[in-house]
Amino acid sequence: MAALAILTFALSWWLGLYLLARDPRKPVLVSAAVGLCGFALVVALDAIRLSLPGDPELLGRVEVFLSVLPAVAWLTVLLEIGRPGQHWWHRGVDLAAVVVVTASALTGAALAGGVGPPLRFGHWLMFGVILVATLVALVIAVRRAPRPRPVVGVLIVATLFFALANAVLLIPLGVLPSWVALASTGVDVLALGVAVALWDSFDEGQALRADMRRSFVGAMLVTVLFAGQGLAGIALTSGGARVVVTVLTFTTVGLALIGTVLADPLAALLDRVVFARSPELRADRAVLRDTEAALPLRRPNPLDDVDDENLARLTRRALGNYSNITKLVASPLTALPVIDERLAARGAADAPLERANELKELLAERIAALKPRGDDEFGTTEEWRYYNALYFPYVAGVRAYAQNATAAGLDPSARRAWQWLVNEVPQRSLHNWQNAAAKVIAADLRAQVSVD
Repeated sequence: MAALAILTFALSWWLGLYLLARDPRKPVLVSAAVGLCGFALVVALDAIRLSLPGDPELLGRVEVFLSVLPAVAWLTVLLEIGRPGQHWWHRGVDLAAVVVVTASALTGAALAGGVGPPLRFGHWLMFGVILVATLVALVIAVRRAPRPRPVVGVLIVATLFFALANAVLLIPLGVLPSWVALASTGVDVLALGVAVALWDSFDEGQALRADMRRSFVGAMLVTVLFAGQGLAGIALTSGGARVVVTVLTFTTVGLALIGTVLADPLAALLDRVVFARSPELRADRAVLRDTEAALPLRRPNPLDDVDDENLARLTRRALGNYSNITKLVASPLTALPVIDERLAARGAADAPLERANELKELLAERIAALKPRGDDEFGTTEEWRYYNALYFPYVAGVRAYAQNATAAGLDPSARRAWQWLVNEVPQRSLHNWQNAAAKVIAADLRAQVSVD
């Protein structure tokens, strides 16, 4: 039993950390990571509770409240995927739904009083609220989110497993034998993580299999190495010593997985401490790390059968990553035929970084082509709209909507653009202009591909 609990904990903890490491700025990935890591904590806490003599009431109360976290997080994931836009009204509705479901589930947890049989009204309230809310959010996500068939299929299967089995509640409540619940939830956790990872890889235009396989193999090797020693200790001890060894096993495996999955962010943090007075060295090391991490994300034949809508989406994503060369390394647009021609024309090596730099220059040229003719460097008329929306935020580095951002260090035209964006352009309008401009550039890239 202890081995199965540790394996389930490790699987869920790894998936949560893996999704968080992909991009901690994406709400979908953060919510999924919170849910998966929260589930891992439920598994660990339940194993520790069962190793204690008697029935520790305090741990039971903590566990029943903690079991609400993964369900609410997965609901948030579905709402994020199914949201039709970024308008404040849509976010407000989603936030209100999450608050209502969370309050209802916590009320059920309070009425239940703890985990373990017999089933009480509070348990059924938690189960019903989570079941209904998750299934409704699933229907909304599937209807609104334009995703390829494999992503939608995995999303549906994962959510149905999660909602109908309600695995987070089955484990602590003892409705099923523990080994059955743990084995089934291991499959559920894998499906949930894969569904979100597929969604994100499609959204970014990246490959998933190689990167995820490498992370998984590394995580499982670490788990076997550290958990094996802990299981030996659990088998050879009893009473209070066994409880201590159980706690140490879970914490050791969890910390080891953090060091494995988040190795690059931790290395960057260490560099900031050790090389605090060598910013150029830190920057060079960061580029090498990020480039190495991006290589498994490159798709073979990435532009095969890419329609106009997806090309526009990939172009928009590349524009958003304009200042991050290591993100551009994984962009499918580096496989454009025009990139091959440009590399050959200047005799450059066909290397990932060279392709990324060439893509960056190509995007800069396409953005410059949007500028109205004339000697002016900045204008506010409608014909300047697309150029302003791309050039100043991405090329000139104008961060008009960032917290505590100022116009310090900007040239005169960029300073005027900063003031215009802050005072006259809503953030949502700028977002719409950037999407429209990306479609124009994508159409231009499509024309070059067609000519080739």
